[in-house]
Amino acid sequence: MYKYETHLHTSPVSGCAIASAEETVKCYKELGYDGIFITNHFPDVDNSDRTYEEKINFYFSDYEKALELSETVGIKVFCGVETTYGGTDFLVYGLDKEWFLAHPEIMSMRQSDKLTLMRESGALIVQAHPFREAWYIDHIRLFPRHVDGVEIMNANRPDDENNLAKIYCEHYGLIKFAGSDNHSAAKQNKLFGLCFEEPICSVKDFIEKAKNGKAEIFTLKTK
Repeated sequence: MYKYETHLHTSPVSGCAIASAEETVKCYKELGYDGIFITNHFPDVDNSDRTYEEKINFYFSDYEKALELSETVGIKVFCGVETTYGGTDFLVYGLDKEWFLAHPEIMSMRQSDKLTLMRESGALIVQAHPFREAWYIDHIRLFPRHVDGVEIMNANRPDDENNLAKIYCEHYGLIKFAGSDNHSAAKQNKLFGLCFEEPICSVKDFIEKAKNGKAEIFTLKTK
């Protein structure tokens, strides 16, 4: 089986991450992964003086570094995005830098409208850790009519939250996803992801395989 990380963050693009793109790529290669998706936190809320274009260029810089390293290291690197709405997060697969540069209006759109636009543009959208509880999250929001899948296993969330996510996912007949939400590369001691019988050759291929039920969830302990 071919193993893929679907949810990870790198520094400096994700301010909460402590591992660089280079550290992350090398870590997953050593762990025997066939590919990773860089899903840094999108600058949905950014009060800096940078222009929208500057924000997007910075946002994709870690992915571009990882992609440049991928051939040398020997691991596939794919582009993903994690967009947020008041602590409610969504993993977006299938949209590239050019798409985001062409759609600055997303910064002011209603969340449901933004998700609809992204899906109409070919994206596969997964609600990440939907039952996460934290001091900065006022309340849990669910968007079952605006996503394709649900992250039912997140390596950084407790079993009760993941179990609720599974019930939610199954009730609405959505695609089951798993990811590590890794912010620290090799320091993460538990990893979740998706595996396939055949290798993923592109994000479009990943989306097609996921929608056709060809993905299986796997777990891995590193320590």
